[in-house]
Amino acid sequence: MTLSPSASRSRPRAGWTFAIVSVALFMVTLDNLVVSTALPTIRVDLGASLESLEWTVNAYTLAFAVLLLTGAALGDRFGRRRMFGLGVGLFTAASAAAALAPTTGALVAARAVQGVGAAIVLPLTLTLLSEAVPPAKRGLALGAWSGISGLGVALGPVVGGAVVDGISWHWIFWLNVPIGLAVVPLSARLLTESRGPAKQLDLPGIGLAGVGLLGVVYGIVRGEALGWTSATIVGSIGAGAALLAAFVAWELRTATPMLPMRFFRSRAFSATNGTSLAMFFGVFGSIFLLSQFFQTTQGLSPLESGLRVLPWTIMPMFVAPVAGLMSDRIGARPLMAGGLALQAIAIGWLATVVTPTVAYSALIVPFVLAGTGMALVFAPAANSVLGSVRPEEAGQASGATNAIRELGGVLGVAILASVFTAHGGYQSPQAYVDGMTAALPIGAAVLGLGALLALLIPGSAARHEAAAEGVATAAPAAT
Repeated sequence: MTLSPSASRSRPRAGWTFAIVSVALFMVTLDNLVVSTALPTIRVDLGASLESLEWTVNAYTLAFAVLLLTGAALGDRFGRRRMFGLGVGLFTAASAAAALAPTTGALVAARAVQGVGAAIVLPLTLTLLSEAVPPAKRGLALGAWSGISGLGVALGPVVGGAVVDGISWHWIFWLNVPIGLAVVPLSARLLTESRGPAKQLDLPGIGLAGVGLLGVVYGIVRGEALGWTSATIVGSIGAGAALLAAFVAWELRTATPMLPMRFFRSRAFSATNGTSLAMFFGVFGSIFLLSQFFQTTQGLSPLESGLRVLPWTIMPMFVAPVAGLMSDRIGARPLMAGGLALQAIAIGWLATVVTPTVAYSALIVPFVLAGTGMALVFAPAANSVLGSVRPEEAGQASGATNAIRELGGVLGVAILASVFTAHGGYQSPQAYVDGMTAALPIGAAVLGLGALLALLIPGSAARHEAAAEGVATAAPAAT
């Protein structure tokens, strides 16, 4: 049978789109964790203080979390393909600057610019892919997208440890440069340009959301170091919350909102994002502590530690594509509720078995359960969010859900680290375990609440509810 011209054109566009956005997504997610294994070497090489090392990580996190909504809005206004290429180019240039940084100050500045580039790239990978793939195959494509993201997370500690041990910390950043130089021209040539429904850029919304999120995220990140009741932290979080409230008020009255508040009238959109926030809180707060466990208590190298966490972090690569395909058939609710429940069980299990001398074999099963649970959430969550809005609003929805997830991760790391400090510390292996086993049950409890929240996501049979309220369903996926 001969394919129609339109079908012939759509297949290569979908294939090239998936390949290009996957490479960019992998680069961004890999770099989010890869630097953590290089921090001890950077400290010695550049004479960095502990606070400077913290900002090497936090500068990226702050810029990334704060500007996710803005990155999506810029793509909607000026063209998603154009802004995607600009974001990749900015990320690539910042990677080269980080590799060449002569001081920690220069490295922190380069990491902040990397975060800006990543904030533009990440939401647009999801938007570009959802536009290129037919609705009937979107769950499978989003599952593969989630698998690529999971692979970047999984290989971050391993690649970082291998590069630092085998070459130098500079090559953690140099690796991005040839990839970015290849992706930018390919995206300009092979991706299809598209824009969102807004004809004007919502500058007041961008300002209020950006500065408001900066205040909240800064307060969360620095709360443990400066004290949660200090004037700086209370003022930062309070001012940020006030600006976010003003952002909501502005979005309700402006004719061209960067984030239409009517999205939250959709039970699918609200419940899915609430569930994602709970997952990132529990999982990334727990990973922050568990990723240091092997080095701190058992004296392993960064590479050895990264390899031991692989049963957890690599599972999304294998399970997420299957979960995406299943979400098209059975809906997001059972997959997300089951995934959060598995993660809650796994984190609670780890809290009960971890000791300074625990055998690695005792950790493998909970690691696999946690990774499988993560994989069951990623693709169905993306499918549910995109299915609750109009196709042309995918960029706004993607930016919102990514910002909410990142805030959940920042909040989880900050709160679990605070509990860890109150009950233990780095003084000895036993002190570290005491702090970690006090913090992990909180992560497990939040994941359990997330599993209950996932039950509020409408089933696939209720997907027309959003359309009846004025929000068109983009696909027959779970909403």
